[in-house]
Amino acid sequence: MDAIRTIACLVYPDVMSLDVTGPLQVFASANVERQRQGWPAAYELLLLGDAPGAVATSAGFKLVADAAWPEIDPGSLDTLLVPGGLGVTAQRHNGPLLAWLRAAEQRVRRLGSVCSGALILAEAGLFDGSKATTHWADLEALGEYAAVEVHGDSLHTFDPTDPAAAHLFSSAGVTAGIDLALALVEADLGRALALSVAQRLVMFLRRPGGQTQFSPMLATPSSAVGRLTALLEWLPGHLGDDLSIEALAEQAHMTPRTLCRLFNQEVGMGPGRYIERLRLEAARSLLLSAEASITTVARLTGFGHPENLRRSFQKHLSVSPRDFSQRFG
Repeated sequence: MDAIRTIACLVYPDVMSLDVTGPLQVFASANVERQRQGWPAAYELLLLGDAPGAVATSAGFKLVADAAWPEIDPGSLDTLLVPGGLGVTAQRHNGPLLAWLRAAEQRVRRLGSVCSGALILAEAGLFDGSKATTHWADLEALGEYAAVEVHGDSLHTFDPTDPAAAHLFSSAGVTAGIDLALALVEADLGRALALSVAQRLVMFLRRPGGQTQFSPMLATPSSAVGRLTALLEWLPGHLGDDLSIEALAEQAHMTPRTLCRLFNQEVGMGPGRYIERLRLEAARSLLLSAEASITTVARLTGFGHPENLRRSFQKHLSVSPRDFSQRFG
């Protein structure tokens, strides 16, 4: 029988409760699924705080730390997770914790962060020279660590085929920690068991790699309150129209040069890239709901030919529309 793996998660004042409970529930559900199949539990779950006892989360209720991290031998842990939350700022200045994490990284099999917990590991210098991600609202803060390779569009950076990324990794905002935990379970126990867990939790086994953290249709910048507002609100309903630079400029009553300048200033990308992401998001939604064929989806969302849709899916999601539809639709 394989040795049971200890999955530990830090807790501290004002931690985000879902950053802790979401991933740990995946491991707990893996134990349940194994027991349903007549196998022993694979994981032991452990909460580590400054001291044993209750710790108040940012939601107001409390979690109970099983043990104090200063008293734990990191070598006894299989996987250590560092969650995010409002309390991250204080923990980034917690010298003893940062030193313990640096020592733990050398001894645990896997060390990862959930959401803004990446800022704690970055402060400890553990992501120097490595790729990392975090909640979209904290990407700028993560980018202040010049030695960190920030992957803002990744749900998580765990990769079982890459020894470095299988040892040290991070996940994006909140529920992406659940995606990360499922990937860890799949690496440990196989795809079939991980799929059983995903089905039990009513979620995808694996959302497409490279997927942005939130829908670009919901991402109209708050700063775009002037000449682009009407155009940005008009675009999602006209994805099948001619959306060339000239057509957009005419719709917005400005020159093409001014349009491109405002897009880059206010949206952070050119109009062509923004529209491709809108069309991609619309195509994803249609394929997920199985409302139309791939050919029809390509036409309705402005890609025209299915091959154009396929190229965009491969470029941004690393999966074909057909595979995406079969896997998630």
